[in-house]
Amino acid sequence: MDKKQIWIWIGALILGVGIGMLHIDVLDKVMNVIATIYTRLFRLLAVPTIVVAVITTLASLGGGKDLGRLFKTSLTFTLLTTVSAAAVALGLYLIVKPGNLPAAVVAGEKAAGVAAAETSYSDHLISVIPDNVVRPLLDGNVLGLLILCFAVGIAISKMPESRHKEIITGALDGIQEILFTLIRWLIAILPVGIVAFAAQLVAEAGAGVMADSLGKYVLVIIAGNLIQMFVVLPVFLLSNRINPIKTFSAMMPAVLMALFTKSSAATLPVTMESAENRAGVDRKVSRFVLPLCTTINMNGCAAFILCTSLFVMQNNGISLSLMTMLLWLLISVISAVGNAGVPMGCYFLTLSLMSGIGADISIMGVILPIYTIIDMVETSENVWSDSCVCKIVNTRVRA
Repeated sequence: MDKKQIWIWIGALILGVGIGMLHIDVLDKVMNVIATIYTRLFRLLAVPTIVVAVITTLASLGGGKDLGRLFKTSLTFTLLTTVSAAAVALGLYLIVKPGNLPAAVVAGEKAAGVAAAETSYSDHLISVIPDNVVRPLLDGNVLGLLILCFAVGIAISKMPESRHKEIITGALDGIQEILFTLIRWLIAILPVGIVAFAAQLVAEAGAGVMADSLGKYVLVIIAGNLIQMFVVLPVFLLSNRINPIKTFSAMMPAVLMALFTKSSAATLPVTMESAENRAGVDRKVSRFVLPLCTTINMNGCAAFILCTSLFVMQNNGISLSLMTMLLWLLISVISAVGNAGVPMGCYFLTLSLMSGIGADISIMGVILPIYTIIDMVETSENVWSDSCVCKIVNTRVRA
């Protein structure tokens, strides 16, 4: 990536912040429309990109040693980075020690919190299993799509070499090239999206007020995400002889896109394009590892689930012993792995967990107005972690 492009993005970010600070109603509406259109276009490409990328990669790898090695290495570093993110958040929680919220504040949000927790965790698990081919595509069910893609991709790899197999793989390769051409076009106009997203964020932030009592809670989550992003993950890269600064610079478009869209799934096309064309990751690796990591590698989500669960339980008068905290660290990691890479996925998952233990979830209503900022930071961390795992897997597989 050249310096000129970086300066263009920085300039777009500054321009967007300036527009948002003006608080001109017409400009705010225009920026909101542009941001919405931009996000919808990336989501339009995200689902078919996942489907085609996974199928073509598995069709070429088959079910042999290469696939097993890719999956094992991806899963290992996904779990290591997710556990480390939760551990960093727990350490900060113990150091900062967020206090309890005033009872009056919590009571004012009781209805909002209860209304949001209608979907159980078991319902989420069942919804992952597809009952027809079309529904996962329409619903954007990433885990369901992965199950179908794994089956179809491996089935193609097991087909005998024939004209039919050549036609199928050729068609998939052609569709993939079309998708990546469209993605490159969207990336070319990324500065327009950055202006709109930044203006939208500043306008929304100016309209909200953060309660002082939530300051330490927010500090723990944001600081935990930043430490994971700029300290822990670079250590993982350095331990595998990978330059973290160079890698972060190469993945900047994806990290920025994640910051503004708040969806690692919607950002996936940009993540794959950046990994292949800027970070030098092999196509077979990126198109297997990144869709998988988008679904299961949720560093920011693990930190949010753990800190928020502890905060809610603490405000409910539940004793937080060291063993209880370690148990919830494990629960947060497992829950994050099963979470979908969509906006507010971690929020509603935490709601379900707290509802499941009988806690008063009205506190979640207090957190909701500031969750936009938290979601932006943790999604950026998720995508950066996906990129790091992908780069590490690429290095280890080539070795």
